[in-house]
Amino acid sequence: MKIKYILSGIALVSALLGDAFAQTKPKYNVLFVAVDDMNDWVGPFGGYEGIKTPNIDKLAKKGVVFKKAYCAAPACNPSRASLLTGFRPSTSGVYHNNQPWRPVLKDAITLPQYFTANGYDVKGAGKIFHNAFNDDASWPVYFDVPKSPEPPKAPVNGFAHFDWSPVDANDEDMGDFKVVNQGIEYFSQKHDNPFFLAIGLTRPHLPWYVPQKYYDLYPLSSVKIPKVVANDLSDVPDAGVKIAKPKGDHQFIVDNKQWEKAVQGYLASITFADAQIGRLLDALENSEYAKNTIIVFFGDHGWHLGEKEHWRKFALWEEASRVPLIVYAPGLSKVNSVSERTVNLLDIYPTLAELCNLPARKELEGNSIVPLLKNPSATWEHPSVTTHGFGNHAVRSEKWRYIRYNDGSEELYDHENDPQEFKNLAKDQKYSAEKIKLAKSLPAINKKDAPTVKEGKE
Repeated sequence: MKIKYILSGIALVSALLGDAFAQTKPKYNVLFVAVDDMNDWVGPFGGYEGIKTPNIDKLAKKGVVFKKAYCAAPACNPSRASLLTGFRPSTSGVYHNNQPWRPVLKDAITLPQYFTANGYDVKGAGKIFHNAFNDDASWPVYFDVPKSPEPPKAPVNGFAHFDWSPVDANDEDMGDFKVVNQGIEYFSQKHDNPFFLAIGLTRPHLPWYVPQKYYDLYPLSSVKIPKVVANDLSDVPDAGVKIAKPKGDHQFIVDNKQWEKAVQGYLASITFADAQIGRLLDALENSEYAKNTIIVFFGDHGWHLGEKEHWRKFALWEEASRVPLIVYAPGLSKVNSVSERTVNLLDIYPTLAELCNLPARKELEGNSIVPLLKNPSATWEHPSVTTHGFGNHAVRSEKWRYIRYNDGSEELYDHENDPQEFKNLAKDQKYSAEKIKLAKSLPAINKKDAPTVKEGKE
């Protein structure tokens, strides 16, 4: 049954596209690397001084670093569903992790489906779609997410899977190591057709259980908690405070004196993920595909570690919505390139289609960033929009973050003078014109919530 479903999905795409893919022979392979819950605390993005990410740093020197890249939604399922289908959360109604996306996007041609229909060999391994709603029709070949070791008595420092601790294990025992092995093996094989290989790492998603050696890199005495101010939520509307839930995770962290330990766990998990990324990139570099493979590396959304008295993602502030994004395009991107233009993960789909000379899909709601790969400082008139729940949106320009909640309440932050978003300027009349300008980028469509299912974890 599963094989039939996969084949029927491919047939559907081929029928929809007709013979379009025969018009242009694809040239480049694609390595699509998705990392779960990784915020800007990685070397090229400057979020944490002293982070150890040598492999991501190396990739950054090779491709274009997008310093102002944002997710379409600050949660795994809606972020990945939007990226992989090309439709905003506000267009699909998929806003949260407990909303299956395929029932409301029955005819969507996902990114891997599109590459399959255009003559590519396609394989996925690890977390690409949200685990609970992986899409069989998208994967001719797929390697599921393996389990990783856990401490014998969990939780150790937190509660439920909101927890952090070294684990008595080697890298080889970890699920992400096994996922990367799939990519390494793939690069060692002969491929007659161009390929689209998607590798999805789980860490630094909770729980932050990684081998002791990664914790040892960040002694507690050297750990720095984020810069915060007292009563940071005092000028935030009730809708924002409700999202922050300061009496939840944050109060637990403070009451139990776990802030430094939690930051340590997150740092350790990022460096563990970086080590696996390094193994993958080294295998590509040493293969016959090194010179004709596009690399797209991204985090699916940001992560708070106490900023705005908030932990996890699930918010419309900078920490939850900013993501690491690096693109290497052979013969196009220049080494050591950095772009300060505002881009969105929705832009990946049309970008890869253009880079691989595939027929353009006008219905996609992202914008190809190929012009920025050619010239990172090119003129760019596309503010980035992030959505969290029905009618709640953030618009990010290069200078401003404007948030409007479903009840009409607002936040406005001047990133040139207030990069931590400490002061909400929304009620200051002298910024009314700026708010009106930013509001023009708010989605015109706000579809009601898609049906939900019961789901135990993030």
